[in-house]
Amino acid sequence: MSREGIQKEESWTISDLAQQLDVSTRTIRYYEELGLIFPSRTEKGSRHYNRKDRARLRLILRGKRFGFSLDQIREMIKLFDEDRTGRAQLLRTIEYGNQKLAEIDEKIMELRQLREDILVYKQNFEQKLLEENEEEKR
Repeated sequence: MSREGIQKEESWTISDLAQQLDVSTRTIRYYEELGLIFPSRTEKGSRHYNRKDRARLRLILRGKRFGFSLDQIREMIKLFDEDRTGRAQLLRTIEYGNQKLAEIDEKIMELRQLREDILVYKQNFEQKLLEENEEEKR
């Protein structure tokens, strides 16, 4: 195969990746410090991220957006690395997803109750103002 036929693997600098994913370079470095991503380094020490690093970073950011802890995200990534079928990762992700849904449902109930409590107080305060206005008119 000629050299032209061999494709060089795509890679990105930390700045490129940060811009693409709308995160800070500090965030990316932090995930590296935690051992969640493993960029290669040039002779001068510059980080270069490949497709796998970018995919992992997207997974981490999605997990954070969904409210998963970094420990949970680390576990899900590790499970995929250990079982390339993805089955173990999917099972654990479903488990964590069910836990998160239960937390969200509980939070929704709490917020609905809070909303009702505030409405009751608001109505009571409005009624009190009406009564005071009526008394002033007399």
